[in-house]
Amino acid sequence: MRIFAISDIHVDYAQNAEWCSSISEQEYKSDVLLLAGDISSELADVQWCFSRLTKCFHRVLFVPGNHDLWQKKDGSSRTSIDKFRLISNMANDHGVATEPLHLDHVSLVPLLGWYDYSFGRPTPELQAAWMDYYACSWPDGFQIGEIARYFDSKNTIDPLSLGEFRISISHFLPRIDLIPDYVSPSTRMLFPVFGSNAIEGHIRRLHSNIHVYGHSHLNRSVVLDGVHYINNAYGYPSETHITQKKFVCIYQN
Repeated sequence: MRIFAISDIHVDYAQNAEWCSSISEQEYKSDVLLLAGDISSELADVQWCFSRLTKCFHRVLFVPGNHDLWQKKDGSSRTSIDKFRLISNMANDHGVATEPLHLDHVSLVPLLGWYDYSFGRPTPELQAAWMDYYACSWPDGFQIGEIARYFDSKNTIDPLSLGEFRISISHFLPRIDLIPDYVSPSTRMLFPVFGSNAIEGHIRRLHSNIHVYGHSHLNRSVVLDGVHYINNAYGYPSETHITQKKFVCIYQN
């Protein structure tokens, strides 16, 4: 068994959807895929992607990203929380795991989350430009703190129930020092919406050996404080200089 990781496949872009269509239905039949969020803002794309990936992999485990929870302002009363539940049910209907998976001595643990400004406060420029502020629709009274606490409250897995080797997965970053020092000022402006220290707390509580994350579109493989952090974003079509555009094997028994 091999375990592969990828995130941010954004199949609402034609080139990305073509890549997803081209995945071999034979090469990964005994393998597991960890998909760390951001399939598409369109439910039809998400459903198609679930159907496609489950034809290619033995098991798929998914955590939603921010783009997945964008909700069209079409007069519908559906919130981004409603869409999260809808996507979770859709995943389960397609055999895509959204709860911990235990495979032999390996446990795969999804960690839900949202940014909570523990990486810094947003500037007025960021608040004006960041699409989540416009594309997400939250229940009345939900601010950033309530959103983050809602998702964080679902991370209740007991570490004693886990196998010997532990791989956790989130969409958002668990620590800001995963961002390389060389990033541009425009990227640094995004720090407040990159992740949450609360996710790192769960990684430590679970004693994760590997943690897979997405969101930043900055591919990394680095060991910090004994945990191997891996970001393998597929990214937008234009991001060939910072992404690998392929699955990465993170574990093989």
